[in-house]
This record gives sequence, structure tokens and C-alpha cells, in this order.
Amino acid sequence: MKVGVVTFPGSLDDVDARRAVSIGGNEAVALWHGDEDLKGVDAVVLPGGFSYGDYLRCGAISRFAPVMTSVVEAAGAGMPVLGICNGFQILCESHLLPGALIRNDHRKFVCRDQRLRIERVDTPWTSAYAAGAEVTIVLKNGEGGFVADEPTLDRLEGEGLVVARYLDDNPNGSLRDIAGISNERGNVVGLMPHPEHAVEDLTGPGTDGLGFFTSLVERAFA
Repeated sequence: MKVGVVTFPGSLDDVDARRAVSIGGNEAVALWHGDEDLKGVDAVVLPGGFSYGDYLRCGAISRFAPVMTSVVEAAGAGMPVLGICNGFQILCESHLLPGALIRNDHRKFVCRDQRLRIERVDTPWTSAYAAGAEVTIVLKNGEGGFVADEPTLDRLEGEGLVVARYLDDNPNGSLRDIAGISNERGNVVGLMPHPEHAVEDLTGPGTDGLGFFTSLVERAFA
């Protein structure tokens, strides 16, 4: 599959994401924030970083980037979209996912290998995992606390929309230990940890993040 990876001003992990896409067996396509053309891609990744310097709120300016007009439209038509860290924040600001990401409750930037449990495995991004799989993926954020009102949290839980949950301890104060969520259809997934940094034994804590990229291949040939 052709997977577009968007570069915003301040993106840090776009090259890493493109490499992970390629390692996962897909064709990586570079997309630019100022262009509305998605270049015929089959899926989109919004990578981590500090888009537009995280001014106002993380992802608040990126929501209005020309490329996001096309991403929102494509997501509405069913295209798989994955937002990682800052990309998760952009998805929430764009109302493709509910809730918001706020400053870590301890007010410090956190960078570590984080254990997670994968809870939703029927999405285009997680089908390579077994339900309940426990994985270790890199986490690095200063504003990674997921928050939403109680009815929204109850709906996420009740409808099985929690994709991943923190294990052992909560690194940023996310409500109900939520590390990632999806929309109802499952094509849009937001994840605070960075699977693109866990696709090779040489440069990460292992390859536990690779499933987020090989899942697309499995979907294409299902």
C-alpha cells in the first residue's frame, strides 16, 4: 500500500515514520503540510514532533493546514489514518477523534520505553496484534495526558474504542491509562507512544511497534 507521511513545520519523526512504513512492507510517500494533494495514497500517517512549534495548543495550528482538509475528507470516506504523538493531538484538534491531550500531570517531559496493552485489534493499524498483547514501545512527550469528559470516556470503554492502554504505571496522567484510541469505524487511530521507534532491534527496544505498519499489508491482502 502507498502510505503518505505528512511533514509539518516542526515535525521530528516524519523520516522515522517513512522508514517504518517501508520496513512494514509498504511504499512510503512524503506529503507536505501546505499541499492538499494526497498523491493517491491508500493511508496517511501524521507523525510526532512539534508542529508549528506547538503554539496555541499542540496540533491547534496544524488542524488548519491545507493537507488536513484532504486528510479529514479522506478519513471520512474510510481511509486509514494514524496519528502518532503530535499526530494524535492533531487528530483530536481536527475532531477526527474525541478528547484532548494536555500537559503531563508531573509537568515534565517523559522519554522512556513504555509497556502497553493492545486492546482493539480490528483496525487497519492493529490487526497484526493479538487482543491483549503486551508490547514495549518508545514514549516521549510533554503534553501526552489524554483527557475527556466522563460520558466520552464511558463511550470509548463501552464501544471498545480504546486501542492501547499503559501498563505498570501511568507516565503522563492520561485518564483511565489510555494510550491510544480509535474512531467508531476503526480507520482513524491516535497513539501517544511511538511505534516507528520500535521496528528494528538495533535502534529501539525491539520490534513491538512493527505491527502498526505490517497490519496495513495484511489488510491489503486479506
